Amino acid sequence: MRMQYPFSIILLIGTICLSLFLFQCKATNQIITPMGEALIPSENPTTQDKIELGRKLFFDKRLSSDETISCSSCHLPEFAFTDRKKLSDGVEGRKTQRNSPSILNAGYLPTVMFDAHLKTLELQVIVPIQEHVEMDMNMVNLIRRLKNIDDYNESAKRIYNREFDAYVLTRSISAFERSLISQNSRYDQYSAGNKKALSKDEIQGWKLFSEVLHCIKCHPAPSFTNYLPENNGLYLDYGSDLGRFRIFNDSNDIGKFKVPSLRNIALTFPYMHDGSLESLDAVLEHYQSGGKAHPNKNKIIQPFQLTDLQTMQLKKFLFSLTDTSYMSEFR
Repeated sequence: MRMQYPFSIILLIGTICLSLFLFQCKATNQIITPMGEALIPSENPTTQDKIELGRKLFFDKRLSSDETISCSSCHLPEFAFTDRKKLSDGVEGRKTQRNSPSILNAGYLPTVMFDAHLKTLELQVIVPIQEHVEMDMNMVNLIRRLKNIDDYNESAKRIYNREFDAYVLTRSISAFERSLISQNSRYDQYSAGNKKALSKDEIQGWKLFSEVLHCIKCHPAPSFTNYLPENNGLYLDYGSDLGRFRIFNDSNDIGKFKVPSLRNIALTFPYMHDGSLESLDAVLEHYQSGGKAHPNKNKIIQPFQLTDLQTMQLKKFLFSLTDTSYMSEFR
């Protein structure tokens, strides 16, 4: 015989279960969003104190050799943490080789960098700091410089129980980067059940994107990236930047760069790894042409045609992936 419980008991049980779930999330340091669970190393659990220290370091130009460049110089909050430059500016007017990608939702990346070879943000933090054309800072000298700043050293002792060092630097900045979440676009609201969040044209654009053009093969929802290095036929000759080839010297990797997320694409122009396409129209034209016939080009990239109406609908859908709610922390 099936027992019937009063609604108040059912409600109480549900509340207890939800509380236990939230406690478990907090205890295991989970951050769960429409994109799932953030990837947080067990040795660097996120805390608000770490985030705040990382924020200070992220915006501090003293991390560069001539004290003119900070992490935020290439990753500005108002531009979805890009800089809207084809190539970014480093110390002494030097130019980077690649376009600065957005670091929003970086906590969900299984690999970091365009070459998709670094496993954690903690490892990535070191790269721009020591890179000659970016911040050009010797790590030993940098730690010596920052260790003499009372606020940083006191924070290191309070949060990590150690003096300020490379461990504190990398763990704090990566904790801050994991706090940068942008997953409340109108598309997200639509996917969560609010069918009025998208217009008819935007819904048609989503259908074009997912069911007709099959863009989801490389840009699946909800992350809108497959996180894989791919050759999209941008060039026949990739010149001095051969992509992932520079990591493993495998000729099959020539021209392969990690597929970027399309979230906030309205804010992150210019596009491609080298910033060579200045507008979304130029991007659509590239893919409609089928790309250049590079031997490593992904075979799923084939020519197609769009009407003016379809182009408008597709662009409207892509613009619906914009979410600037994170900016409340940076105004």
